[in-house]
Amino acid sequence: MATLDWIGKKAVLNHHREVPYHLLKADEDLSVGDLDSGDLLVQGDNLIALKALLPYFTGRVKCVYIDPPYNTGDESWVYNDAVNSPEIRGWLGKVVGREHQDLSRHDKWLCMMYPRISLLRRFLRRDGMIFVSIDEHEVASLRLLMDEIFGQQNALGTLVWKRRSSSAMRGTPLSIDHEYVLAYGLDSEYTTMMGLAKGVESYPNKDQRGHYASTDLTVGMGKEQRPGQYYPLVNPRSGRTYQPNPERVWRFSPETMQRIIEQDLIIWPEENADSKMERPRYKTYYDPNTEKLKPISSWIERPNLNDKPLIADEADYDLTILTSGMTQEGGKLLQRILGTKAFAYPKPLSLVRSLIRAATAPGDLVLDSFAGTGTTGHAVLYLNKEDGGHRKFILVEMDSKICRAITRERLANAIKGYSYQNTKGERIDTDSLGGGFSYCELAESLFDANGDISQEVSFNDLAAHIFFTETGQPLVDRNQANSSPLLGIHNGVAVYLLFNGILGDKTVNGGNILTGPVLLNLPPYDGPKVIYGEGTRIGQDRLRREGIVFKQIPYEIRVS
Repeated sequence: MATLDWIGKKAVLNHHREVPYHLLKADEDLSVGDLDSGDLLVQGDNLIALKALLPYFTGRVKCVYIDPPYNTGDESWVYNDAVNSPEIRGWLGKVVGREHQDLSRHDKWLCMMYPRISLLRRFLRRDGMIFVSIDEHEVASLRLLMDEIFGQQNALGTLVWKRRSSSAMRGTPLSIDHEYVLAYGLDSEYTTMMGLAKGVESYPNKDQRGHYASTDLTVGMGKEQRPGQYYPLVNPRSGRTYQPNPERVWRFSPETMQRIIEQDLIIWPEENADSKMERPRYKTYYDPNTEKLKPISSWIERPNLNDKPLIADEADYDLTILTSGMTQEGGKLLQRILGTKAFAYPKPLSLVRSLIRAATAPGDLVLDSFAGTGTTGHAVLYLNKEDGGHRKFILVEMDSKICRAITRERLANAIKGYSYQNTKGERIDTDSLGGGFSYCELAESLFDANGDISQEVSFNDLAAHIFFTETGQPLVDRNQANSSPLLGIHNGVAVYLLFNGILGDKTVNGGNILTGPVLLNLPPYDGPKVIYGEGTRIGQDRLRREGIVFKQIPYEIRVS
């Protein structure tokens, strides 16, 4: 397998493990709608934000979609696309060191992407997948990067979507009018995608039984693997004999094939008007009740939206495969929502919506750590309105101005509904999509400069961190943790936390210190235990007899 190397790689390979945990602080004034929806919009550096989210959402995300900087070198965009912002330059200086002065633009981009992709992988469920948008500038490097982090065996494919209809006047021999979406699964054997039902129009032929399509009568296995399905097939009416290609076999055994022939389910070349047929084919009839739905990698272009509200546009085009409009659709929609041209070249809603529709079921979790204008969140809200689902989104946007003025406002207007004037000057009112989200910002680190636990850290915050670093799993029920020192049981080991007077006694010899009486008052568990506390008065012999591993706060709390 081809490998990827660049200046600074060694410095960033494990950097995602070294990023300290920070807290998330919700801002109720900037939050919108139903705050119990579970949707989050996080403003802050996405590397730190992902690390902050990790204790709560590891292994729970079904679909990640990101549209990272394309590294075109164009610094005129509102969202700096040259990976040359002061934040990234400062980060590279700290992480890579002096070597960063020798980095090319592509080296910087790879240094920025590697730890972020590494963290995103940890959020995925076993059947989860990630989509990454990219163009010609970094698609080759990105593919090798993804192969290294996810494994080449988990590459699901590459989607190509048409981003514009005009030819670019850039003085180059070829006008590039497309971009890519790379798709990877955490484990391709378990990755699931939901396709869209094929309508009867996909079955163009018709006989007395109904509509049917002409499909392959062979399957891609050689005669060595399936010798019983490699045999001469004879048309009983003409007497002509056919054999499959040596690397393929017939779909059915001889006995089943005979029944298929008797039922007139074979299309014979000599009896078909299509003279290009070399071998018999099979009649597959339209049956909406037994269809196996699977999306395919090709895309069709959506028609021009003109002045139609997006909430009603699905009936205007074929839904048999993934669909998308071009870049101008994204800009036009954002202008409608915000009333001004606020962002250059946002992704079209239809593109992201089509991906999320294919990758998720109505109750799944979607993550986008390069949120930009919030298209991913909008797509989730739209799909929930469409099918009555309750998908949840987590969005992270680094730029505070973009996050407040564009991302938040777009989502807020989509949730409440908005109005705009069409080209005729008519007022168009869109439907409310409903829902809501919590607006969060990055707060202080879990630990202060002296290595002590920050005063702002609550029991819940520390419980989530400890359970995650101890087990590798998120603490799902945080409300329950707030009422009990028993955080949970993982692989037969119970994890306890004595902190912040959880047992109701904040004295120096009380609930934060493991003593004999405190041990008796802990929720019982007949098995090995890990107990975190500020100290212990129980000797090592008794701890061993009780099956207890004691870890002192803050010194034995892992920081990554």
